[in-house]
Amino acid sequence: MKLVIINYGAGNIKSIQFAFKRLGVDAVLSDNVDEIKAADKVIFPGVGEASSAMRMLQESGLDKVIPTLTQPVLGICLGMQLMCNSSEEGNTKGLGIFNVDVKRFSNQVKVPQMGWNVIADLKSDLFKDIKEKEFMYFVHSYYAPTCNEMIAKTDYEVEYASALQKDNFYGVQFHPEKSGTVGSKILENFLKLKTNN
Repeated sequence: MKLVIINYGAGNIKSIQFAFKRLGVDAVLSDNVDEIKAADKVIFPGVGEASSAMRMLQESGLDKVIPTLTQPVLGICLGMQLMCNSSEEGNTKGLGIFNVDVKRFSNQVKVPQMGWNVIADLKSDLFKDIKEKEFMYFVHSYYAPTCNEMIAKTDYEVEYASALQKDNFYGVQFHPEKSGTVGSKILENFLKLKTNN
């Protein structure tokens, strides 16, 4: 299997790479359009600030490429948020894959949400054999509100979408690579998703 992690300068991609290595898969870090298109599966990571991450995607032309991919694509954390229509962070226009606008938590709660929280109302093969209310590791100040494409939800001040899916595109707000055996199982499930390529 050819697994590519998109390397555009906004990600702690080493920990994601190690997580897949533990599953026996060597993930390739790449910003090469042909290599990304030829992959069986694609990971779209993201850490940091939305507008600068989006700028990096635009500079490499990857903002045009990612929405056209036909194989399973998994956006993690900021990666998922950039796949939405827009984000309040830096007033950023997103890739428009998921039809939802990312908002900031209010100052009524500790921001960022940092640490363990549960995921519930699980849908999709991404969560095959995962029990309801398992704890996952989160670090974020912005969230995708509940919407039609939600496949998992989490409660922090408000109920929000902690995972999204549309066609071959998946997104998780939490960090599966930092979420122990359950996170590892989600990554394994992603590897087993059927490929349309």
